[in-house]
Amino acid sequence: MLADARSLDEQDKLAGFRDRFVPIGDPAVVAYLDGNSLGRPPKSTVDSLNDLLVRQWGSRMIRAWGEGWLELPERIGDRLGEVCLGAAPGQVIVADSTTICLHKAIRAAAALRPGRTELVTDALNFPTDRYVTEAVAEDLGLTVRWVRPDLRAGVTAAQLAEVVGESTAVVTLSHVAYRSAYLADLAAITELVHEAGALVVWDLCHSAGAVPVRLDAGGADFAVGCTYKFLNAGPGAPAFLYVRAAHQPDFAAPLRGWIGTENIFAMDDDFRPAPGMRRVLSGTPPIAGLLCVAAGVELLAEAGIDRVRAKSTALTRMLIELADEWLAPLGYTLASPRADDERGGHVTLDHPRAAVLTERFVNAGVILDFRAPHGIRLGPAALSTSFAELWAGLDVIRRLSG
Repeated sequence: MLADARSLDEQDKLAGFRDRFVPIGDPAVVAYLDGNSLGRPPKSTVDSLNDLLVRQWGSRMIRAWGEGWLELPERIGDRLGEVCLGAAPGQVIVADSTTICLHKAIRAAAALRPGRTELVTDALNFPTDRYVTEAVAEDLGLTVRWVRPDLRAGVTAAQLAEVVGESTAVVTLSHVAYRSAYLADLAAITELVHEAGALVVWDLCHSAGAVPVRLDAGGADFAVGCTYKFLNAGPGAPAFLYVRAAHQPDFAAPLRGWIGTENIFAMDDDFRPAPGMRRVLSGTPPIAGLLCVAAGVELLAEAGIDRVRAKSTALTRMLIELADEWLAPLGYTLASPRADDERGGHVTLDHPRAAVLTERFVNAGVILDFRAPHGIRLGPAALSTSFAELWAGLDVIRRLSG
């Protein structure tokens, strides 16, 4: 099987991208299989940050704000929309954290559906999504209705149809489930929500950079996502927010700041929102983080999201095949979809002793993570993970699971 993995590496058209990342400095690491939590740093990011420190900030100083810094949130947002989100220009902006972007999106979406009394999300959604949905509901006096999908799958249009109705204002769901990696049918679910007269907010944290997303074609209203996973923008990198062009004129920013005004240097007494996506901004753009996002997006643009998806699918398919052969006899069960077209870019394996085993594997140089109640989550990244590396990681897991 190792020979098969090496053969796949020889055929891999993206193999050269592994050299485009900063080498792993810890010689004890056997396999880095946590790209769905934190991507590795591209070498180009080092160059971008050095240029920021020496030429832009170091030489141009405050003048750099008028020489391109202020436009970065929109410019990089447009590029991100083009490269992997299926969004036409003027609909994506890079700003804040996912939590803040999600709060802005749900709150603004609810304001566009006055008189409706319910928000809908699923009980297995990422904790932040659930917490934000509940917080907005409390603030606005709304009720949260819950979809309860299978732990090893995710929300389907049929399940959602039982909950969504004339009282629904906003539905918020993850495109790829953070635990199971179930890939939701964005277009079908969005159509269902629209038929009920409601709006939908999509969380793209586990799909952006790993799965082609078609926000415009799918009719999405709003979407948010992070950039530090498969987009390799680094820890704490700024998130992004998509607002469909048709909704922008009526988008009421729930967190107002001077950077989102029509004329930021007028210092007006009253808040006048900027046209387009800049009205979404609240505070000063994080320039260092934005440049890290830009470096990750350009790397993805060069590779091509379709080729990334093809390799990602091949990696997770091989992972499942190895798990079937090596790990199922040791008490592991697959907690992710087996069908390629239903699975995102990671795989979860359940085991009764998952928490203890995860710590053991990490200490042995296989970097992955634990997800309650008993999931071991593995996220090979198409641009930085080889098939042989994945094989080596699974080999350690089988040897230490006895």
